[in-house]
Amino acid sequence: MNKDDITRVRNFGRSVAVEVGALEDSFLNRGRPLGSARVLNAIGLGYENVADLRAFLKLDTGLLSRLLRGLEAEDLIDTIPNPDDRRSRITHLTAKGKTEFEIYERLSDERAAKILDRHKEARRLLEAMDIVTIALSRDDIVFEEVDYASDIATICLNAFAAELSKRLNLEFDLKKSGDPELSQMKHPHGTFVVARLGDMPVGCVGVKGRGSSSAEIKRMWIAPVARGLGLARRMMSAAEEAAYAMGIRKLRLDTNNTLFEAVGLYRNMGWVEIDRFNDDPYPDLFFEKHLSNP
Repeated sequence: MNKDDITRVRNFGRSVAVEVGALEDSFLNRGRPLGSARVLNAIGLGYENVADLRAFLKLDTGLLSRLLRGLEAEDLIDTIPNPDDRRSRITHLTAKGKTEFEIYERLSDERAAKILDRHKEARRLLEAMDIVTIALSRDDIVFEEVDYASDIATICLNAFAAELSKRLNLEFDLKKSGDPELSQMKHPHGTFVVARLGDMPVGCVGVKGRGSSSAEIKRMWIAPVARGLGLARRMMSAAEEAAYAMGIRKLRLDTNNTLFEAVGLYRNMGWVEIDRFNDDPYPDLFFEKHLSNP
């Protein structure tokens, strides 16, 4: 890494620290620093179990305890033993704390709006923010199986279709692309896996099964802002492992040569090119892989 690159990263860090008020003794002019405000915000968002709160904010036990005591002294929170587990504690906002939480939410929204208003191309700025957020929080990305008809799945599928329309220079219609029935994308026949960072979906992949030992990979997509982090390989591995666990031993998929990144990934992961196996109008390449115990 050259010196100029290092300098740019450090300059970026300084700019963000100043802009978000990390150096202020009174964050958003509310009389307490950013650390205390973040703890109050997290509790207001529902992280009331102290262990969960510490994990969410990535704080050590000693620092979190000091911040909680400070908020207690202001009568913003109450911390009590967890009635379901006396070894742990839970905390919640007082009436005063709820008011302060709402004020922070309003002021934070106003600050965010001002940042966007200062940029002529707010969409580019937001995309850059997403890239940085995902790059810095990549270890927090979770993979979970969701209902194919769920809201988060729909967001992913719409983004998948929009990107293919752009890449293939046509109007991509999910219904013409082997659109599976819901039963084919849920256990025991198949599944649909979404990768997300918090509430932000960053990828998806489906296993379309029919109750036999073979199935198809469908709707493989990684958000453009999340590429370059190895997520595609992790998504495919998750799909293959889920398929194997359901008794599936052979997977097939179709793709288009325009999607050269995906084609390269499939070949690298041991997928073998085969003859066409469907009448889908969009793909021109077809692959197969025999699964072994992961």
